[in-house]
Amino acid sequence: MAVFCIVTLFILSNVNALHTNFDVRLIMSSMLVYHFKHSLRSVFVPYRAEEITIPADVTPERVPTHIVDYSEAEQTDEQLFQEISKANVICIVYSVNNQKSIEKVTSHWIPLITENTDKDSRVPLILVGNKSDLVEHSSMETILPIMNQYSEIETCVECSAKNLKNISELFYYAQKAVLHPTGPLYCPEKKDVRPVCAKALTRIFKVSDLDNDGILNDNELNFFQRTCFNAPLEPQALEDVKNVVRRNLIDGVCDNGLTLKGFLFLHTLFIQRGRHETTWTVLRRFGYDDDLELNQDYLFPLLKVPPNCTTELNHNASLFLQSIFDKHDKDRDSALSPVELGYLFEVFPYTPWGPDVYNTVCTNDQGWITYQGYLSQWTLTTYLDVHRCLEYLGYLGYSIIAEQESQAAGIIVTRDKKIDLQKKQTQRSVFRCNVFGDISSGKSGFLQAFLGKNLTEHRSYYAISTTFVYGQEKFLLLHEVFPDFDYLTDADLLCDIVCLVYDGNNPYSFEYCANVFKQYFMDSKTPCMMIAAKSDLPEVKQIYGCSPLEFCRRHKMPPPQSFTCNTAAAPSREIYAKLTTMAMHPLLQSLRLNSLSGILQRFLIPVLNFYFLHSNTEVL
Repeated sequence: MAVFCIVTLFILSNVNALHTNFDVRLIMSSMLVYHFKHSLRSVFVPYRAEEITIPADVTPERVPTHIVDYSEAEQTDEQLFQEISKANVICIVYSVNNQKSIEKVTSHWIPLITENTDKDSRVPLILVGNKSDLVEHSSMETILPIMNQYSEIETCVECSAKNLKNISELFYYAQKAVLHPTGPLYCPEKKDVRPVCAKALTRIFKVSDLDNDGILNDNELNFFQRTCFNAPLEPQALEDVKNVVRRNLIDGVCDNGLTLKGFLFLHTLFIQRGRHETTWTVLRRFGYDDDLELNQDYLFPLLKVPPNCTTELNHNASLFLQSIFDKHDKDRDSALSPVELGYLFEVFPYTPWGPDVYNTVCTNDQGWITYQGYLSQWTLTTYLDVHRCLEYLGYLGYSIIAEQESQAAGIIVTRDKKIDLQKKQTQRSVFRCNVFGDISSGKSGFLQAFLGKNLTEHRSYYAISTTFVYGQEKFLLLHEVFPDFDYLTDADLLCDIVCLVYDGNNPYSFEYCANVFKQYFMDSKTPCMMIAAKSDLPEVKQIYGCSPLEFCRRHKMPPPQSFTCNTAAAPSREIYAKLTTMAMHPLLQSLRLNSLSGILQRFLIPVLNFYFLHSNTEVL
């Protein structure tokens, strides 16, 4: 009759290393006894063997293995089902000289296992032909059809407990079936990798194709080899690999480089030859888990952002993103067409940027995202949702290509804004300006003008671009706040500078701005600026207790800044530089910036910077 074994393995793993602990439950008493006694002479084979732990240093996979025997004669079916439910790999042992025991593999054991395991997480099976010392022929001809019929069968091993043939190999394959299962990778019926595996390997190929020419050249292959296996390939070994592909695939090698088809063929060959641990090593290095999904720990590494701190891309991450842009800007026009952007996002499971991005960042005359717009969108994502940014960098393979521990290495967490105020200086590069105003006051036009655009049918509630303050390039993030005075959230109020926009041609428009300021910002340290929009139209008197100019004077704000986006040329960007300056130096809010000449502004900022650094006196 068939002998049956269950191997339960509890595995802890991360992207870069695999730490494994095995708890193995076996119903193969004779094999256990002779595996450790090394002899059949004068050995009584009990129904059940004692629990045994194989130390890590004597197993090929370097993992400890705990073995618990099961006996059909001594234990109940309920106990058997419990063991099956705990198993991560199951060995079905049959006698090679007993046809009935072979038949029972499919008539009894596999159906029993199927009924007692989750359909979505089938346990890998290993067929073990015991007593091979009693026959001169192999049972593989009979077993192969069974292996082809059941995809959960990992492999078949013929062994002998008497002469210890392949006993150690049995434990090796049991461990390997859990650490490097074939099922998720390969379809034996089609003799090809499964679609989910091909999809993962395709992403890996595209990430590794650093110049985006559709082939992996020798430098890229060596970087890939070094990344996954910590050692480059010798030139002759590299050529041998390509020759294997050439002999089997017409278009597997092109211009002496490996194509995607050749890359997939190699991994198919690895799996077919029982070297699927090679493919698993590659997959896990690029962030994939046992279900061939990107691991959550890989996509979302730990990053702590304390209150009052913001997040920005560091220099290395910016250089990486620039390389990604250059990689996909095929026509070298410093912009990404929809087709080029689509190719960039092929390594993502979904399109991360919606259509509103074209009204959030700078575009060229064709409406395509420029390099500045591209980097601005990344800056926006990093600032507003840093964990989403980490996820996106993970899809692009940042930690692998940039050789960093994780995507978190590409993020700067700025210091608390309160410390900036105390020290009267900041190292931040991104500043947020929340834009308030009543309906039809000109807020949307103000945002679009920042991107060099006039009025447009489509709009976004965000706009981000760069400005220069005393020769330093900074990002200014404009956010249009929905005009609901009674329901302003903390996010609506959290910013570096407030922009209050009113329609100079509408007598009732200013009142909303005045009320928002008095309710939320009059006693705060956040600098505010009043914008008189639609200045191309005749200015009318505002129906309020005082004029906008007098209101600003009373509250020590700069006077209202005239602005219009209804111009033949691109709207002026001077106002945005003023906003950034005030955001960087909030203590300047009492100064009338528009009354300062350009020369005075040029020299005032460095003087005040020096003053801030060497004095504890507050500037009024």
